[in-house]
Amino acid sequence: MDDVAKRANVSVATVSRVYSNPDKVSPKNRQKVYEAIKELDYQPNVLARNLRRLQTNTFLVVVPNIVNTFFTSILKTIQATAIESGYQVLLGDTNRSPDLEESYIRLLKQRMVDGVILLFPRMETAALEAIAEEYPVVIVGRKVSNPDIPFVTNDNAVSTRAATEHIIKLGHRRIGYLAGTLNLEISSERLKGFRQAMEQNGLETDEALIREGDFYLDAGYSLALEMLSSPNRPTAVIAASDEMAIGAMRAAKELGISVPSQLAVMGFDDIRMASICEPPLSTIAQPKEEFGKISTQLLIALLQGRLQSKSHIFISDELIIRQSCGAELR
Repeated sequence: MDDVAKRANVSVATVSRVYSNPDKVSPKNRQKVYEAIKELDYQPNVLARNLRRLQTNTFLVVVPNIVNTFFTSILKTIQATAIESGYQVLLGDTNRSPDLEESYIRLLKQRMVDGVILLFPRMETAALEAIAEEYPVVIVGRKVSNPDIPFVTNDNAVSTRAATEHIIKLGHRRIGYLAGTLNLEISSERLKGFRQAMEQNGLETDEALIREGDFYLDAGYSLALEMLSSPNRPTAVIAASDEMAIGAMRAAKELGISVPSQLAVMGFDDIRMASICEPPLSTIAQPKEEFGKISTQLLIALLQGRLQSKSHIFISDELIIRQSCGAELR
């Protein structure tokens, strides 16, 4: 920095301001400093600067499974929004482990990152709220009762109820449901919506047609294979995720059951594969880009002290009708 200042014939403080607050430096001096930086190929010591400021301009995003394309869209938007505001993003993949989630939080406690966005966290509610009360944390895809903890989510029960009502309107009465891991709030809420739609339409829910999986393709395939092998099989299957729904369609094909003429299938998420599988999958489209953008804006506002009242934000999903539910046939 001394060398840059000498080359530009300005003070070291001016060089520092060009990096930290360039608007407070005259255009003429800014240009002189930029030219000197280019000539000398100067690279600022970011670590030293961050230690002085007690901030890293970096935050962590903790994701349950990076392989799942549903999270890829959210992460892409988070990164783009962060870069626009001068922040860097680190990624932590927990592989669905609550213990790994908590281990990543240590980076926040050690001040190695300024804040954390937790995507669909799995840790216990008490632990989650304790961390978020003490450190800058934004939660995506899960509600908390504490009004001071910001989160962004959708209404899973409402969305699954809408999907189920659509299937019922198509004439189906015997409907199977492939649930996610039921100790997770999003899974129990989606199952709740299914049950509500059945009850409100005067239909009995056959408990034998409700199977618990883990949101992934193999679980959808194995559970549907067993369900569809029954002599009294359902005429429609609703899954708690697109991957499980695609697994169910694979099982149906293996058993010689035509989708959608003999079996209607509905998913949840609207991952990229949903529109290009055969037949294309009817599903609930979650607002992935909005999850990413709004959660990043909330965290940055929290870090910069601009979040006057910490927000609980609900975003609406969208019912997407494609060929797999048989609406065109009906």
